[in-house]
Amino acid sequence: MWEYVPMASVITQWNDMAPIRIYLGRGFTLLEVLVALVIVGTALGASLRAVGGLTQNSNGLRVSMVATWSAENRLSQIRLAKEWPDFGKRSFECAQGDLQLTCEEEVFGTPNPLFRRVEVSVFDAENPERRIIKLAQVVPNNGQ
Repeated sequence: MWEYVPMASVITQWNDMAPIRIYLGRGFTLLEVLVALVIVGTALGASLRAVGGLTQNSNGLRVSMVATWSAENRLSQIRLAKEWPDFGKRSFECAQGDLQLTCEEEVFGTPNPLFRRVEVSVFDAENPERRIIKLAQVVPNNGQ
């Protein structure tokens, strides 16, 4: 003898003395599955967009780091060679790896005539208006 109780999703079968209950698992409807897929798809789309932003940001950080190396290279060269740079501005290529960069060195006087301030700016060669980094250093006159 089978008894079906739809509200509780239970089937009760009467055996000799005691009832045996079999619980029916309720599945998902097509609408519930579609809603879940929309939610998962939206979450995946947002995560892909975030990963794309991180990739673009890491490229910008790489360019900034390499440009900093270029400027530091020139300032280290002045310091190690004990140069006494002339006043004025000069530009030169300072490519690093696959990045085409242009460095601009500008030398200024200081209130103390035994020192000069050297500023090195690094620009993107493809977009010369975009300055990536600017570093400055005070150089002593080692000849006196």
